Amino acid sequence: SADGGRNLSLDSIPMGLPMSDPTAWTTAMNNLGMAPMGMTGQPLLPDFDPALGMMTGIPPINPMMPGLGIVPPPIPPDMPAVKEIIHCKSCTLFPPNPHLPPPATRQRPPGCKTVFVGGLPENGTEQIIMEVFEQCGEVIAIRKSKKNFCHIRFAEEFMVDKALYLSGYRIRLGSSTDKKDTGRLHVDFAQARDDLYEWECKQRMLAREERHRRRLEEERFRPPSPPPVVHYSDHECSIVAEKLKDDTKFLEAIQTLLTWIERGEVNRRTANNFYSMIQSANSHIRRLVNEKAAHEKEMEEAKEKFKLALSGILVQFEQIVAVYHSASKQKAWDHFTKAQRKNISVWCKQAE
Repeated sequence: SADGGRNLSLDSIPMGLPMSDPTAWTTAMNNLGMAPMGMTGQPLLPDFDPALGMMTGIPPINPMMPGLGIVPPPIPPDMPAVKEIIHCKSCTLFPPNPHLPPPATRQRPPGCKTVFVGGLPENGTEQIIMEVFEQCGEVIAIRKSKKNFCHIRFAEEFMVDKALYLSGYRIRLGSSTDKKDTGRLHVDFAQARDDLYEWECKQRMLAREERHRRRLEEERFRPPSPPPVVHYSDHECSIVAEKLKDDTKFLEAIQTLLTWIERGEVNRRTANNFYSMIQSANSHIRRLVNEKAAHEKEMEEAKEKFKLALSGILVQFEQIVAVYHSASKQKAWDHFTKAQRKNISVWCKQAE
């Protein structure tokens, strides 16, 4: 603003935690009879867990019955580390004492986009509320009570965290110090049916997407279905009988014959046809036996060829090793340098 005060910047300030005194926080918790808790808040956007169909970051509670937990609100990543005075057009916000513990908040409802704002000045109008909170993000609706509180619904979930950052600030309208023009803001998560409904719709959509993705994955790895086998008829039978006599089409024809027999197509009328097809299939056994013998002969020849090649390789190896041994004898050895001798020794060991 014009008087040099800092506005609530939402984009350019690095992340940091409020400068709270940890001992003060622990003392406050002990006074309440509670074990001290960590300073970290809940994750802003918990991940969807496909196994549960729920958000993993949300505790397993009935979302319609949230408990009041003394949990410090999560700090949005673009909020300043030290809270400063915020100047608006019609009012000024003064930060709370940094040594006090963070204000208590209720358990965050799933998909929360609505906040409760208490401690407003008596003379605070809807326009002033909008002026303060529209800096946190797009405001969808404001429901103001005749008492000093209201509910604000934002467009996105992360904007709620920015609004919670203002909890504890003292608000003063203009420069007036009248009691009706001052207040201490208390911002908390609010339970809203619209938020819950939207969150559940989102969960269902994510679950649908996950199921669809899984189905596509399964279909990708599923082997292709075999082509359908034609129904038995005298015409089809004559075609299959011809194919059974053809070596190139035998595999396809024998599969059809097998399917027909398993389907129960053999009866008194068709028995002769099936017998002749089985006879044709039997005549292929001689061909298969001959093929097997031919392959075995090829294998024997290949083994023989391999033995000859291997013996030739071994002869050459032995000759190379003989050269190393000969070079290692005194007559030749003395004439090599130290480095040459070392290499010859290494080569000899490797070859052996």
